[in-house]
Amino acid sequence: MEARLLPMGGAALLVEVADTDAALALRAHLAPMVERAAGVWEAVDHLVAGARTVLVVLRDPGRRSDVGLACLDEATRLTVAVAPPTDAAEVVVEVPVHYGGPDLDEVAHLTGLTRDEVVRAHTGTTWRVGFGGFAPGFAYLVDGDPRLHVPRRGEPRTRVPAGSVALAGDFSGIYPQDSPGGWQLIGTTDAVLWDVDRDPPALLAPGTSVRFVDVDQTSSSGPVTPAVPPVTGMGGTTGPLDSGGSRVGGAQGTTGPLDSGGPRVGGDVGRRGLEVLATGPLTLVEDLGRPGLADAGVGRSGAADPTAYLLGLRLVGHLLAPHEASGPAPASLEVTLGGLSVRAHGDLLVALTGAPCPADVDGRPVPHGAPVALVDGAVLTLGVPAAGLRTWLAVRGGVTVAPVLGSRATDTLARVGPPLPGAGDLLPIGPPPATFPVVEVAPQPSLTDGEVVLDVVPGPRAGWCDLTGVDETSWAVSSRSNRVGIRLEGNAIQRLPAYADRELPSEGMVPGAVQVPPGGEPVVFLADHPVTGGYPVVAVLTSRAIALAAQLRPGQRVRLRWSRGD
Repeated sequence: MEARLLPMGGAALLVEVADTDAALALRAHLAPMVERAAGVWEAVDHLVAGARTVLVVLRDPGRRSDVGLACLDEATRLTVAVAPPTDAAEVVVEVPVHYGGPDLDEVAHLTGLTRDEVVRAHTGTTWRVGFGGFAPGFAYLVDGDPRLHVPRRGEPRTRVPAGSVALAGDFSGIYPQDSPGGWQLIGTTDAVLWDVDRDPPALLAPGTSVRFVDVDQTSSSGPVTPAVPPVTGMGGTTGPLDSGGSRVGGAQGTTGPLDSGGPRVGGDVGRRGLEVLATGPLTLVEDLGRPGLADAGVGRSGAADPTAYLLGLRLVGHLLAPHEASGPAPASLEVTLGGLSVRAHGDLLVALTGAPCPADVDGRPVPHGAPVALVDGAVLTLGVPAAGLRTWLAVRGGVTVAPVLGSRATDTLARVGPPLPGAGDLLPIGPPPATFPVVEVAPQPSLTDGEVVLDVVPGPRAGWCDLTGVDETSWAVSSRSNRVGIRLEGNAIQRLPAYADRELPSEGMVPGAVQVPPGGEPVVFLADHPVTGGYPVVAVLTSRAIALAAQLRPGQRVRLRWSRGD
């Protein structure tokens, strides 16, 4: 098959092919080589299939060129695009649907069909799960009736209810949770698309066949059994850049809102722990995330600034490289705008990195970026940083709350992770490592509350937009920003005429991607970014710029500066 390489920052690249079948075939072809990690494929962390692309994320960015050439070479070996083999190929899931969504009439108008004909076309086809993305449990369904090809809505909704059945382009899909969305809504279902207690958590895996059943037409002959019984406790609304009200799944499927009023964090505390007295605006448990779940729509997540996270661990004796710190590696506390207060149970060694904030132990000031001893019963209190947004509290032994899907990271978009720490919780601390701290004081980049310059490199869709003067524009950080990403308010980036009405098929996203939605005000993705996105990425931040972006406060001014990379 024909393929071309597109840039996606310093630690990833996009392989673009002709269509969805070609993308799925290439991903299936590359996956075993990546899993074996032999030769050049040792440099690849994971793959993300898109509608016409395969995102190749690297663990060794220094081998980016070699990996790119290998991907092109392997793509040319595939002369026929076939559906990827999968253990789920013989699985057929029936999804009961109540048709009559708010866009059913619009879909009928766009397709030239009647409402009933739209429903019959949707139920009369056996769909297939092509790939996952957007949200946990969300599946892009392919092989539908070609008459149902419709564009996305011109203006996305800020909230699409969980269970909404939708169409966009050649795809159908089901929203597994309340979220923003721009697809055409034609019905609803009670089927549970995502449940962390289920194995696997996602109902619809790549290769699964899906049949939609019109409940209202079949109700006279008996009820239709939902694919999976509904699960309670997974409610709450969230926007892609607004975690208010969203929920995070716990180790046993429990959930808790993203505030300090959620369920208590438990575990086998033993003799060592941190008792939470106050959390401030937001305190999360984070490690370097959970790779390998992109097919289920779950991104890596993890610490918003991995550099600060790893530095904190090093200061307390955990000497980890980034690729060693994924999964259940030592977790730290990520503290937004200070306010955390904890009491030591047992003698502990801690360190503060990231945004410098005033801190004291029992009223005695303690340094930033250095190991600090907490004796049993001592209380550590963090004030508000003068500049920057997030501070990391590392503890020798790590915070050992129970992992969720192989990691202790809190993903605010996917709503996956341990329950949020709250006042009264006792966070367990693990046994200390065999290594000892080798750094007494670590210099860290200075932060400012003034204008910040973020270095970027061209993204895969830089040619879609008029980027003249982008590096001379000053944007303001929106108050709607969070761990998912930063909304920049100010001058809108305009699409070039050739791409003004063109829709971009969904493709994999990375931290630091600068995406341009229809309104033109850019969004810079951070750690909890969606797995896939459907708006053009015109630039990607360098790794140092990602660390700076993680510290930006609402109202702060930002400029982008073209760079040659890290």
